[in-house]
Amino acid sequence: MGQPGRRTDRALSVGGQQAPYPHKLAELEDLLALVDDRNARIDLLIETADRFRGVPAKIAARPYPETHRVPACESEAFVWAEHQDDGTLRFYFAVENPQGISAKAMAVILDECLAGAPPEAVAQIRDDVVYRIFGHELSMGKAMGLMGMVAMARISAQRLLARRQPSSVG
Repeated sequence: MGQPGRRTDRALSVGGQQAPYPHKLAELEDLLALVDDRNARIDLLIETADRFRGVPAKIAARPYPETHRVPACESEAFVWAEHQDDGTLRFYFAVENPQGISAKAMAVILDECLAGAPPEAVAQIRDDVVYRIFGHELSMGKAMGLMGMVAMARISAQRLLARRQPSSVG
């Protein structure tokens, strides 16, 4: 995982150029890398889940459209991305399973850590960030759902970037 404090300087390769890794996400990964005790990590993630606030009514209302459902998520999570004036995306989440603590924690982390991040960086975040945050003890089902949440955020950023590309008429 690297040495704590070093990850915030890393960059992702985007189209041959370097895009910064989302700074807040790197800081969180650094913090969690310092937590050796599995129970302490779990406690931190439960505290994070306690900050979860569902999708506001101005974004979506029940029943949520299936196009926003996270595939393979046991907690019935949904993801929305809203384009911001500064060119970034703001993410909103619904977690329908009241026991979906991991999904709620992931929603808070993605919301807080990707807010204000360049879409070029969000578009490159890999699914293995789930293991850097939650550890490798996750069940396959839980890992797939959390990775699905990351994938939906990444795909939203990729779509935004694709819309920015000038179309070529041949």
